Amino acid sequence: MAEQVMQESETREFQAEAKQLLRLMVHSIYSDKDVFLRELLSNASDALDKLRLESLVDKDLDVDTTDLHIQLERDPAARTLTVRDNGIGMSREDVVGLIGTIARSGTAELLEKLKSAKEAQEAKQTQGSELIGQFGVGFYSAFMVADKVTVVTRKAGESTGTRWESEGESTYTVADVPDAPQGTAVTLHLKPVDTDDGMHDYTDTGVLRRIVTRYSDFLAWPIRMEVERVKPAEDEDGESTTVRETETLNSMKALWARPRSEVTDAEYHEFYKHISHDWADPLETIRLQAEGTFEYQALLFLPSRAPFDLFTRDAKRGVQLYVKRVFIMDDCEELMPEYLRFVKGVVDAQDLSLNVSREILQQDRQIRAMQRRLAKKVLSTVSGLLNSDEQADRDKYRTFWSQFGTCVKEGLVTDPDNRSDILAIASFDSTHSAEQQTTLAEYVERMPDDQEHIYYLTGRSREMVEKSPHMEAFTSKGVEVLILTDQIDEMWVESGAEFQGKTFRSIAKGEVDLDSGDDAADESVKEEFAGLLEWLRGALSDHVKDVRLSSRLTTSPACIVGDEGDMSPELVRIYKQMGQPLPDIKRILEINPEHALVTGLREAHAKNADDPSLADIAHLLYGTTLLAEGEELPDPHRFAQLLAGRLADGLH
Repeated sequence: MAEQVMQESETREFQAEAKQLLRLMVHSIYSDKDVFLRELLSNASDALDKLRLESLVDKDLDVDTTDLHIQLERDPAARTLTVRDNGIGMSREDVVGLIGTIARSGTAELLEKLKSAKEAQEAKQTQGSELIGQFGVGFYSAFMVADKVTVVTRKAGESTGTRWESEGESTYTVADVPDAPQGTAVTLHLKPVDTDDGMHDYTDTGVLRRIVTRYSDFLAWPIRMEVERVKPAEDEDGESTTVRETETLNSMKALWARPRSEVTDAEYHEFYKHISHDWADPLETIRLQAEGTFEYQALLFLPSRAPFDLFTRDAKRGVQLYVKRVFIMDDCEELMPEYLRFVKGVVDAQDLSLNVSREILQQDRQIRAMQRRLAKKVLSTVSGLLNSDEQADRDKYRTFWSQFGTCVKEGLVTDPDNRSDILAIASFDSTHSAEQQTTLAEYVERMPDDQEHIYYLTGRSREMVEKSPHMEAFTSKGVEVLILTDQIDEMWVESGAEFQGKTFRSIAKGEVDLDSGDDAADESVKEEFAGLLEWLRGALSDHVKDVRLSSRLTTSPACIVGDEGDMSPELVRIYKQMGQPLPDIKRILEINPEHALVTGLREAHAKNADDPSLADIAHLLYGTTLLAEGEELPDPHRFAQLLAGRLADGLH
């Protein structure tokens, strides 16, 4: 690159997080140094996409778009490689914000993940390079192969450019460049060749041609490079001559427009990595061609792992939108429902306006129809993996559900039209197996003929659910119960969902009838405990709405249950955390008439109903029941005092 006249130069320090990131990336993370070129070419391609779109939207923008391209410039003597584009370019503020710092939320979490990846790599458990791309910091990979990186850029429509330069250590310099060409040129001052360390000669035409063909052949813009060719002599006595000519290195064919038979899996995988900035191959590739009154093509990908920001509120989501091969926008949220926000890919519509905006998309009937069809296509693809005869496909399904199942279950609340399809591909923990999840179809197949409901219990962990007193009768009778531990489970089970005509029934609500047998004996027990129940209702009236005998307990003295239709305590907590305060809901205390504590309490009450110590025992029974459920005590101090008093009495 020719020297530029600079002014207003300043030196700045990297943010502390950027320093750590650079150090990790250069020395620890990447295993294949060649991928730096893919990242720089992808950035250049994005800049060209944005310029073409801006020129279509802003007719007053004075730019030449007749020959948009990317140029690779080599200087073997100086050991430099420049990746140049004539795209949208960057302002000085853009340069400082996008390159000089890592201006994004979650940087600290990113660093922790990278450090963990490094430690695991050192333990030979994983490859750290599998993590880096998903965080969108590919520009920094240039420092793997360069001792110094120089960026000269000018934003379209502005008169002054910017020069950014750093050796990737602690500081970088920024300066104005009056005569910079429009676009961006990234010059790498290359490290010495060291093939043992994966450092190839990136000024060699063969090396560059190989990398472009492997990683960036599908880019829509020409990637050009000046090469030398030997021209044979025109006659026998003449001498051959060396000529310089420009070669286009990539085919520029849009993968979604090519017949499936003409595209290899490797090409699909590289395209996915280009649009997603993920280093891992996708789990599954999905193609869709819609014809008729509204035509579009879609090329979608299911990732093989969840991004770190999957549940971050401000994370970007959506697929890329093109109109007749013209790039319109990244992260088009309107084309994919939020519960499928992890899906990556491209949708190319034939009938939309190039001037389309996000506001227009939100109201467009055709866009909503596209979203419905794309969502159904994704769900049917997952169903195909689940129900495949091939073990490899079923393994893919298990990987998918372990990574994205919690996210997909959000659709049970937000997308009632697809609820049955989502339930059909969902898997859940269950008392049937501690090692493997079950689908609802498998659960129903195992149900006895006379079982009317799909039983479930929600909780904060599998361990807590399995130890819940509500499970006792179901465990003793071998009745299978779904174990639901995701927060979203608390919401969708309340939405009236059904599966194959079976309703979902919480074993912590209502009355449970697991065929107790002798009705006459049951009535006799009720009469025997009638006085105690009535007294407990009065003693605990501030805390419970009713006290009754339980048919769901075998070893615990009592449990707390809700009425049919009541919100669970966990759901109440969730709504309160969301800023929606709800009144406390009184629940029902069920007591086990066969437990020694309960029978002893009945006998003591029958002897002296006015004994004040009985009220203390009643409150201790209620408190221990709450603790067994993982609930908070209404008055922990009083509970502790009562317990200490009873323990002291027992020592005399």
